[in-house]
Amino acid sequence: FLKNPTRADILKSFDYLVKTITARDNLLIFFAGHGYYDAETELGYWLPSDAEKEFTVDWIYNDVLVANIKRIKSKHTLLISDACFSGSIFKTRALEADASSAIQKKYELKSRKAITSGVLKTVPNKSVFFEYLAERLENNQEKYLPASQLFKDIEIPVANNSPDTPQYGVIRDVGDEGGDFIFMQK
Repeated sequence: FLKNPTRADILKSFDYLVKTITARDNLLIFFAGHGYYDAETELGYWLPSDAEKEFTVDWIYNDVLVANIKRIKSKHTLLISDACFSGSIFKTRALEADASSAIQKKYELKSRKAITSGVLKTVPNKSVFFEYLAERLENNQEKYLPASQLFKDIEIPVANNSPDTPQYGVIRDVGDEGGDFIFMQK
């Protein structure tokens, strides 16, 4: 957990994950903060706590995020980003025998997916996206909840109650094989 992380804090955390996450682990990365999209260069960024408005030295390019995700050897990685312009990026637990064959198939294949709070525009500081995401996870009664189903459950309520259009998709060129991140109830 990083509260108000700097650019260095975030990148050091990725280095730690590269060293500790194995091919048997599932990884959830959640970022809530500010983002920026430069339409002229078509580059998106996360803006850590030390980011200055006038200078990009402490901004984190989406390409840097994707490269760091690619370095992590997890079985499943799900990035959830609740930040302006987040749509510009697109411990080990095993399934039990009672998981349906559809869930088992989704879990067997590697996945690199993202759920974002919006597309290429600003999102409000009071996050409707986060409210619905937290509510769905807190009230989940399903033993196995695929990230794709989580997205389906929040997509319409968020779109109906905010100016945002949440997105779900593959993070390209980092090893996605068509699987899905599965939330498992403890």
